Amino acid sequence: MMKRSLIVALLFCAGLTACHRGAPPTPSAFDSATPAQQAAMIKQGEYLARASDCVACHTAPGGKPFAGGLPMATPIGTIYSTNITPDKTGIADYSFADFDNAVRHGIGKNGSTLYPAMPYTAYARASDADMQALYAWFMHDVTPVAQANKSTDIHWPLSMRWPLSIWRGMFAPKVVPYQAPAGADPVVSRGAYLVEVLGHCGDCHTPRAWTMQEKALSDSDGSAFLSGSAPLEGWIAKNLRGDHKDGLGSWSEPQLVQLLKTGRSDRSAVFGSMTYAVEHSTQYLSDTDLTAIARYLKTLPAKDPNDQPFVSDEQVAKALWKGDDRKTGAAIYLDNCAACHRSDGRGYTRVFPALAGNPVLQTADATSLINIVLRGDTLVATHTAPSNFTMPGFAWRLSDQDVADVVNFMRTSWGNQATPAITAGDVSPLRTDDMKAAFQANHQHAAQTQ
Repeated sequence: MMKRSLIVALLFCAGLTACHRGAPPTPSAFDSATPAQQAAMIKQGEYLARASDCVACHTAPGGKPFAGGLPMATPIGTIYSTNITPDKTGIADYSFADFDNAVRHGIGKNGSTLYPAMPYTAYARASDADMQALYAWFMHDVTPVAQANKSTDIHWPLSMRWPLSIWRGMFAPKVVPYQAPAGADPVVSRGAYLVEVLGHCGDCHTPRAWTMQEKALSDSDGSAFLSGSAPLEGWIAKNLRGDHKDGLGSWSEPQLVQLLKTGRSDRSAVFGSMTYAVEHSTQYLSDTDLTAIARYLKTLPAKDPNDQPFVSDEQVAKALWKGDDRKTGAAIYLDNCAACHRSDGRGYTRVFPALAGNPVLQTADATSLINIVLRGDTLVATHTAPSNFTMPGFAWRLSDQDVADVVNFMRTSWGNQATPAITAGDVSPLRTDDMKAAFQANHQHAAQTQ
C-alpha cells in the first residue's frame, strides 16, 4: 500500500511539474528585435550551438547536419536523436515556448517527457538570453532537412513514456538560469557556465547512479562531479578533477586550452568520443572561453585525498635501451609501440602522445586503453592544427593475452602505477566480430606461409 501511494504521489508531482514548467509561454525576442539585433542574435546562437555541441548528437553518420537519426545505445534499447532543423519534420512549427520546454524542461511538444539522453538536466540553468539566441539561429539560419524522426528500438513495456515524467520529477533540477556565486572570479564563473551548462560535460564525465541520473550536477553537489564515467560506447570519459594520477592535477591551464583548441597537447591527445567534441565544438570557441573552461576545471579539487603527483621512473626505459625485454609485455611493446611512443614512453610532443604519466593509462578501468590498442584511433585535424595522425589498430595481429600483456606493461612502466592488472578476459568482450575474423584470417595466413 505504501509503495502504491508513493507511485501515485510521484505521478502527481511529475504532472504538477510538467504543468508548471510549460507555462506561461514566452514569446520569441527575435520577432520584436531590430534587423541589427536579429543578426547579432543569430550569430550568438550559432556560437552557443557550437559550445553546446548540438551537431554531434543530432547528426547521423553521413547524414545532414541537425537532421537527427543518430543511434544511441541505452541499457533498455536504442533511441535515435531527433530532427532539429526548421523543417515540418523537425521543429518548424515550434514556438519559442515549445523550444524552451524541450531544451530546458525536457518536455516535448506533445507534452511527453524526453529521454534524458537530451541533457536538459544541464540546460536547465541556461540563461534566457542564450535560449532566445539559440532559437533564433535554429529557426532562421539552419538549413531545413525533410527527414522523419525514427522510433525507438525499445520494446514495451519499457517504451512507455510516463515513467520518464517520474524520473524528471525526481532528478531534473528546477529551470533557474545560472547565477555566479557572490564574489566569484568572473573568468571561473564563465568557465563553470560553459562546463556545467552549455557544454554539459558532466553528461559523460560524471558517474551515474543505478537510476541513471548523474551523481552530481556541479562541484557543489560533491566530488563525484566530473570524476570520470563508466565505459560509454567503449570509452572512459576521464576524470577532470585535480587528481594527479588519473585527472588534471598535473596539467597546466595553457595545456588544457591547447588540448581543447587543437585536440593535442604536450601531455596527451583526444580520442574516442572526445574527438567529436573537439572537432565540432571546442576548436570553435574563443581563446577567452577556452581559458575560462581551463581555469574553472583547475579549481576542482582531487577526488582522492591521498593522490600524489606522478614521479618518473627510468628503470624500464634503461632496460629497453639495453635490449632487456624480460618484463612481461616489453617485447610486444617494442615490436608494436616503441617506434612512435619511444622506449622511454615520452612519445613526440603533439604528434604521438606520451604514455609516461598519462592519466588515461592510470585509470582503474582500462577500457579506453584496451580499445585504442584494438581499434586504433585518428587524431582529429583542427583549424589551428590541420595535420592528423592515425594509430592503427592491432586487433588483427595481437591475441587477447598479447593485448593484456602490453596494456599491463604500459600501465606499470616509467612511473605509471595503475591497478588492477588486466587479463585476457577483460580484452575479449571488447573485440567485435570483425576484429575476431581479421585476427583468425591473419593467423591462418601466417600458418599457411610457414
